[in-house]
Amino acid sequence: MRRKGSKKVEAKERIGSIERKTGETEISLTLNVDGSGRTELRTGVPFLEHMLDLFAKHGQFDLSVKAKGDHEIDDHHTVEDIAICLGQALRRALGDKRGIRRYGNFFVPMDESLAQVALDLSNRPHLEFRVDLPGGKVGQFDTELVHEFFWKLALEARMTLHVILHYGRNTHHMIEACFKALGRALDEATSLDPRVQGIPSSKGVL
Repeated sequence: MRRKGSKKVEAKERIGSIERKTGETEISLTLNVDGSGRTELRTGVPFLEHMLDLFAKHGQFDLSVKAKGDHEIDDHHTVEDIAICLGQALRRALGDKRGIRRYGNFFVPMDESLAQVALDLSNRPHLEFRVDLPGGKVGQFDTELVHEFFWKLALEARMTLHVILHYGRNTHHMIEACFKALGRALDEATSLDPRVQGIPSSKGVL
């Protein structure tokens, strides 16, 4: 028997695939909302791959990303376009959002850091990013790209997304806590609730 509120109430898996090719990047991305945390990531941005792996494993999503980008310039375009594709794939996978919980909220502690992500799959894109990172880089990764990733994800998924870092000292831990919290909150929001009849909105549409 499947547990109450499980994402796997329905046999049909919710999957979104996106192909995006520009003069700066070439990306192929597939997201299975009803997955088990499996990832296949080849992006050329090792730190982002680490964060995406954590996001998928803690959200129980299957995620495949293959990306080529203009890394000789920097990683900005690749990170931005992966977030765009992930948001679009999520929208495609959820369809009309019938039966989902819609809202998600989760706190994640990572050693000395504590992050919270609250979100609404509302079809109204908005980002509140209350994250103050002490370091400009983690390895070769520019930490300003964390905001870029969350903003483009919120925009393309058309979700209201609040990312709050309550405190922390280590930049790696702080970012990691944010991505883990994103996975957990999105897992909650995309889960199917047997009590929800139709679209979870008084408007009748999301």
